[in-house]
Amino acid sequence: MRPRSSLAFALKSGFSARWEVTPGLVSYEDGLARMERETLAIARGEAPELVWLLEHPPLYTAGTSAKDSDLVAPGRFPVHKTGRGGQYTYHGPGQRVAYVMLDLRKRGQDVRAFVAGLESWLITTLAAFNVTGERREDRVGVWVRRPEKGPDIEDKIAAIGIRVRQGVTFHGISLNVEPDLSHFTGIVPCGVKDHGVTSLVDLGLPITMEDADIALNKAYRDIFG
Repeated sequence: MRPRSSLAFALKSGFSARWEVTPGLVSYEDGLARMERETLAIARGEAPELVWLLEHPPLYTAGTSAKDSDLVAPGRFPVHKTGRGGQYTYHGPGQRVAYVMLDLRKRGQDVRAFVAGLESWLITTLAAFNVTGERREDRVGVWVRRPEKGPDIEDKIAAIGIRVRQGVTFHGISLNVEPDLSHFTGIVPCGVKDHGVTSLVDLGLPITMEDADIALNKAYRDIFG
């Protein structure tokens, strides 16, 4: 595990990001358009950094490394090609998406530290619910062990995919609170075939989206300032 203290030192700054939660479902097109506008404004120094929490209607997104063969059910939900890194992922109701627009020019220009910070953010959030989230060097995202399913079984509970433009990050993370897990079967999530997907509710925890948002906010302040 990467040292927590060095990550916090690299990522914290004296600048305060806006924290916004949008109720209801936001179309992917609207979400992407706003990210484009906000990223440009932040890069120009016309707006403060932004962390935007929302939910999308059911859809699949294809990152820059997506393989056509990993789209198992191409007609099931809309598919959006996106400039973020990674492969196919699912977004839908019950999943908390956080679009993170931070100015790395003010935070040391360290993209690796930023991605590690996103991992730490999710792991710290999960720890608030006594869930042990873990990194894997060969797989992106955050994973939980499922010994009740068998030895060496792990499920993905959170995804990460980012892009950086003019020194400002966008896209971000998604945390499975209570999505319909059957919706993930239309893709090979992030290209990983040997492991499954889970959520906080699937783990037996009666967590609401509001509960998750409170934990995300506290953990964000601990990691990013």
